[in-house]
Amino acid sequence: MVPELVAKLVVAGYEVAVQPGAGAGALIDDEAYSAAGASITDEPFGTATLAVSVQPLADAGRAGLRAGATTISFYPVGALAADLELRRQQRLTTFGMEYVPRISRAQSMDALSSQSLVAGYRGAIVAAGRLRQFFPLSMTAAGTVRPAQVVVLGAGVAGLQAIATCRRLGAVVKGYDVRTAAAEEIRSMGAIAIDLELPSLEGAGGYAREMTEERATRQQELLAPYVAAADALITTAAVPGRKAPLLVTKEMVAAMAPGSVVVDLAAESGGNVAGAIPGEVVEIACADRPGTVAVWGGANVPSQMPAPASRLYAQNVYNVIMLMTRDGAFAPDFGDEVVAGMCITRDGEVQAR
Repeated sequence: MVPELVAKLVVAGYEVAVQPGAGAGALIDDEAYSAAGASITDEPFGTATLAVSVQPLADAGRAGLRAGATTISFYPVGALAADLELRRQQRLTTFGMEYVPRISRAQSMDALSSQSLVAGYRGAIVAAGRLRQFFPLSMTAAGTVRPAQVVVLGAGVAGLQAIATCRRLGAVVKGYDVRTAAAEEIRSMGAIAIDLELPSLEGAGGYAREMTEERATRQQELLAPYVAAADALITTAAVPGRKAPLLVTKEMVAAMAPGSVVVDLAAESGGNVAGAIPGEVVEIACADRPGTVAVWGGANVPSQMPAPASRLYAQNVYNVIMLMTRDGAFAPDFGDEVVAGMCITRDGEVQAR
């Protein structure tokens, strides 16, 4: 939460408590929260009706909540089976920000999209920073420097932001997505849409469907020459709730030129690139010449741009809270499809997903 939205929550009728140093990573000091009307306290949980965080509360924080309290955060259900059972026993109401339905009236609450925007921008900047050549075309009296060739795989929010940022930096960009509708969006950003002449994998809610092993292999074969010709490759493809699809093999990376850069923004969810490790840079030897290709594995990428990430996430959370506010009190309407879609635990039960 950021101070200006704390002030709005106070006006809406809430008492807000903030842990000391909560905003330090985003360069927001405790005094700014105090000035907005929040109290600064080491023990905010015991009397809280609602606890808001980015990641799920640690055990001590969760255990400190009274029975029936509510939490709002990202909540990857598949990785938190033990915590989920404790929440059920504690009769906590749990809302997961990644489960905001993809409908038009919920767009302002869509934290996956807002954080993907940040990640896509960061991915492009990482690629430009690690590549030891210019992104733009430069024509000088001393000669011409050709523009960098960038390929972006996945054209969701993160991919389109990566494409737009690389284009602004002057690179020649090509993009690919398994969804037919994405081709026009890629072109709208000034990039070239790669057409592999494969069937579309359009899924529910605008996401891509999971592909078969045969389709994945054929797609890798067709993408290989585009990857080999790229100076920088940025991968962003993800399927919510499932492992990220493997789009690029080690052999495909090894076919790139020495000094090329790969940025895998899906590394934490399994990775689009074989060998990518979250939070690390892996060097892969080129196949037919000396040199290596650097594979940068993204780890909690939005937190690397904490100010915009915090501001956008705080706005998403504020909009969720206000949707669930009636007459100055927190009163979620579980008949609302947004509220019901986000709910993970309630009244001692785990909600079906």
